[in-house]
Amino acid sequence: MYKVMVQASPEYRAKPEDLLNLYAKNDKGEMVSLSAFVTMEKTYGVDQLTRYNMFPSAELNGEGKPGVSSGTVLNVVQQTAKEKLPRGYDIDWAGISRDEATAGNEGIIIFLVCLLFIYLILAGQYESFLLPLPVILSLPTGIFGAFFLLSVLGLENNIYAQIAMLMLIGILGKNAILIVEFAAQKHSQGIGVVEAALEGSKIRLRPILMTSFAFIGGLLPLMMATGAGSIGNRTIGTAAAGGMLFGTVFGVIIIPGLYVVFASLTDRMNRSSRLPETPYTETI
Repeated sequence: MYKVMVQASPEYRAKPEDLLNLYAKNDKGEMVSLSAFVTMEKTYGVDQLTRYNMFPSAELNGEGKPGVSSGTVLNVVQQTAKEKLPRGYDIDWAGISRDEATAGNEGIIIFLVCLLFIYLILAGQYESFLLPLPVILSLPTGIFGAFFLLSVLGLENNIYAQIAMLMLIGILGKNAILIVEFAAQKHSQGIGVVEAALEGSKIRLRPILMTSFAFIGGLLPLMMATGAGSIGNRTIGTAAAGGMLFGTVFGVIIIPGLYVVFASLTDRMNRSSRLPETPYTETI
C-alpha cells in the first residue's frame, strides 16, 4: 500500500474559492461544479482538536519555581484540579510527568531493598545478625550530608539525587566494612572489643580518607558543570560529594562506636548460649 496525495497545479489552488471549481459526479453520471450546491463561509476556530484517551482535552505546560521539586508541583496541581475543576472534568499527565506520577514511592522501595540485600550479604559474611548493623546504621550520616549540601546549593531532590544516594550505599558501606572487617578479625584473635575497634580504625583510617577524598575530588567537575544538562550533573555530583564528605568525617567516629556496641551484644549472646545447664540433683 502506498499513500498517494493528489493535488491540482498551484494556479488552481491559490485561493480558498478555488475549491468551488472542482467537479463531482451526480447520480446521472454528469460532472457538476461544487459551486452548484456548496457555499463557502469564513469562520474562526482552533486549527486542531486535541484529544487524550479519546476525550477532548487541553494541553498545559508549566514548571515550578526555583527550589521547588517536581513532585511538589505535581501534588499542588492535582490538589488544585480537585478543588477548581467543574464536575465531569479531570486531569492526567503526559511525558516525564506521567512517569514520575506513576512511579510513586519506588525510589524509597529500591533504597530499602538495597539495604536489605547488603544486610543479608554481610550477615552471611560475618555469620552474625548483629555485626552488619554498624555498617547499615552508619549510612544515615551520608544521606544527611547529601540532603544538606543539596539544600545549601539550592538543588532539588530529584531522580539524579536518588541515584547518588543509591551509589552512596555502596561507597560508604565499603568504608564501614573496612573497619568492621578488620576489627572482627582482631577480635577473633583474642583482642578485646574496644581494642579491636580502635586498632581497626587506626589501620584503615588512611585508606578510607585517601579513597573518599579522591572520590570527592573527582566529583568537583560535576558540581561545577555548566551548559546543557548542567542541573542533572550538578545534582548528582553535589549529592554524592556531600554524602561522602559527611559520611567519611563522621563515619570514622561513629562506626567504631557502633561496632563496640553490637560486638559486645554478640559476645554476650554467645556466652549465654554456651552456659552449661545446672545439673539437677535430688537429695533423699
